[in-house]
Amino acid sequence: MPAYGFAHLRGRRHHPDVIEYLERIQATLDPFAGRFVIHGPPAEVVEGTWPGSMVLIEFPGLPEARAWYDSQAYQAILRLRADHIEGDLLLIEGVGPSYDPTERARKLRAEAERAGEPAGA
Repeated sequence: MPAYGFAHLRGRRHHPDVIEYLERIQATLDPFAGRFVIHGPPAEVVEGTWPGSMVLIEFPGLPEARAWYDSQAYQAILRLRADHIEGDLLLIEGVGPSYDPTERARKLRAEAERAGEPAGA
């Protein structure tokens, strides 16, 4: 199951440390088969607001994502970004190609009914 490192970055500054971080990050990803899927282009916001930019890095699985984040190589450069850009970083498992949202709805409806809550019609 693929996993992702998702960052919501706000208040970007092009500090020399950030540039160095960008120059070095790919080498930290390579041993864990990490690859950029999204890297901060402006987003077209169609609902709500989105202050900042996003980064999405794909890994083969959650163990690789965790191992990358905890790696000595990534920890050595983390402050280069974190000291200059406010943001949130999540590691999250993706859904597989057979994911069906109606199955999730069925499970949520069953949980609501067991709890005695209205689950819709």
